Amino acid sequence: MAKVLMKGNEAIGAAAIEAGCKYFFGYPITPQSELPEYMARELPKIGGVFLQAESEIAAINMVYGAAGAGVRVMTSSSSPGISLKQEGITYIAGAELPCVIVNIMRGGPGLGSIQPSQTDYFQATRGGGNGDYRLVVLAPANVQELVDLIIEGFDIADQYRNPVMILGDGMIGQMMEPVEFKKPKQRELPKKDWATTGTKGERKPNIINSLYLAAEELEQHNIKLQAKYKEIRENEVKVESYNIEDADVVIAAYGTTSRIARTAISQLEKEGYKVGLIRPITLWPYPYDEFDKINENCKGILTVEMNTGQMIDDVKIAVKGKYPVYFHGRTGGMVPTPGEIVEKVKAIYGGEI
Repeated sequence: MAKVLMKGNEAIGAAAIEAGCKYFFGYPITPQSELPEYMARELPKIGGVFLQAESEIAAINMVYGAAGAGVRVMTSSSSPGISLKQEGITYIAGAELPCVIVNIMRGGPGLGSIQPSQTDYFQATRGGGNGDYRLVVLAPANVQELVDLIIEGFDIADQYRNPVMILGDGMIGQMMEPVEFKKPKQRELPKKDWATTGTKGERKPNIINSLYLAAEELEQHNIKLQAKYKEIRENEVKVESYNIEDADVVIAAYGTTSRIARTAISQLEKEGYKVGLIRPITLWPYPYDEFDKINENCKGILTVEMNTGQMIDDVKIAVKGKYPVYFHGRTGGMVPTPGEIVEKVKAIYGGEI
């Protein structure tokens, strides 16, 4: 299939339709508004349903209903809108319903700005709603990977009966790059015999629920969920690394920030510095084991993010105290530059920090 030049937000919609998504419930918010616009235009052409809900809260509960009926469904928003969806997200996770949730992050806290950001890392990976639950969190670095992860994300959601979040930022939502729509690796997906599709008098009714009033029942449900999350951790970790076995300094960065880090690494290598990169693609489950491959004489790990320091906690867990961990970040919608990263790496080399 030939490559097509697409804006990130529209590519998300095209990839979702390619994956078999026929239902979208959402509410407009910058910088992801092109996505619901795309779905509003394209879903009716394939017999699908687009509905602009009266609020983000309504939208996520509509996702709950559609997912409970066994169909492929998606919603999207940006940071404050995702905050409003948190109650519905924990219900969906508790009821073990598959869906895809897209967050094109903007600056915060509060209404913040409409500029790109990575300030929702804690919310996505630690859970913004109540209870012991997890989302599979995928962080694409370019529009092609965004397309690939959307398509695979629907399969992951169906395989584990779990919501999947695509965590991007305003840059990846707005940038235009050539993309190709490729089929993901084949997964043996379970039948949705749990779905509320009507019994037709042939079976007992299915019940979709996240309420367990008996403590013993809720504990058993949580034990079951934790076993599922363990399986996800064992099978779904995705990570890209570069030159970490030989590097004197390793940069940890994800999403579009990792592309800026790569530019800095190229400049540093021309000057004779040995710098590696670990780019988590799954933010949960996090690729902790990848950090075990780092050169034992490494001078330090530099975490680079578009926030005031959130993934740095996972990096510190991963390195187990073997190396010092440093941070460079910009926030409020400001974007780190390659030059800033270069200077920070040189300071680590020189023992200046």
